[in-house]
Amino acid sequence: MKVLIVDDERAIRYSLKEILEMENYQVETAENGQEGLQKAEKEKYDVIFCDIKMPQMDGIEMLSRLIEEGIESPVIMVSGHADITTAVECIKKGAFDFIEKPLDLNRILITLKNATDKASLVKETKILKKKIYGREMIGESAQIAHLKEMIAKVAPTQASVLVTGPNGSGKELVAQSLYQMSERSQMPFVEVNCAAIPSELIDSELFGHKKGSFTSAIKDHKGKFEQADGGTIFLDEIGDMSLAAQAKVLRVLQERKLTPVGGDKEITVDVRIIAATNKNLQEEIVKGNFREDLYHRLSVIVLKVPALDDRKEDIPILVNYFSERICAENGRPAREFSPEAVKLLQDRPWPGNIRELRNVVERLLILGGNPVSAQDVKDYVL
Repeated sequence: MKVLIVDDERAIRYSLKEILEMENYQVETAENGQEGLQKAEKEKYDVIFCDIKMPQMDGIEMLSRLIEEGIESPVIMVSGHADITTAVECIKKGAFDFIEKPLDLNRILITLKNATDKASLVKETKILKKKIYGREMIGESAQIAHLKEMIAKVAPTQASVLVTGPNGSGKELVAQSLYQMSERSQMPFVEVNCAAIPSELIDSELFGHKKGSFTSAIKDHKGKFEQADGGTIFLDEIGDMSLAAQAKVLRVLQERKLTPVGGDKEITVDVRIIAATNKNLQEEIVKGNFREDLYHRLSVIVLKVPALDDRKEDIPILVNYFSERICAENGRPAREFSPEAVKLLQDRPWPGNIRELRNVVERLLILGGNPVSAQDVKDYVL
């Protein structure tokens, strides 16, 4: 574990350094906020101890700069002029904890342990999120470049987004990218496949239910909207949602309120909605299958995901990406595809889009040679 101590008092710096080195921490020091900030920008520290009263740049300013620059090391503020107001201000600005001078050895070690435990938990959470949401949007075509540009513009806003495109084109990946790049990325991301939930259960799934509201309701159940409170809900295949459920989703969008099945109290929720569909919702409106007012609420921003057949120049990149990923998942060395094999894959139609291509690459890695040849493609795909 690497620790940075920032304090203008030499005696404090070196006594704290000596204590922490005895506990097997690697310790570096800085004598003012400016020097401390420069070190934190160059090195990754597991924890930073920062005095408040310092020349050139005080501790509160240094804390603010660390947060502005995205430096995620937990910061423990230290002061010999402590008061409740200062402590609260530090915590509000993002400090992990606040310690008064004279320093107490036990308090230092306990606070340090808590800070490193939290840092480890945050790191593990990020790794887990990367595994879940870390799939990249692969491609260099003009269509994908435009889509990435739109996602970067839209993600930081609170606008509702409607993602359209054929099955297997990557609508879910667009939704996850919007979430990961949003200000809500530390809050829940709840996915709902509207087509997979029976119509008689969708109210309960989306809005929750109270115990005893129907035969199998043996306890209270939080719906997906309440689970996503403060975060993002992704309503996949929203074109398959019943008109009755659509009316309730519209109410949540308009009033930010819902009522669980069998409940009599309204619940206020703060949720960003991202919806996706492979249907033409304007045609569904004409047919009477989709509410026009809900469509206009959902389609503040519309992002269209191109079919793979419209961006075949991305197929060589995608084949290489899927090959590397599948081999790594199975603990095998990376395999290559011959240029002729890739050309054959580019020339065929892809009605199943990215999902179909991924499955075909996996099939060829299992059944084909090394490298995967044009004959392999002819034998197992065409």
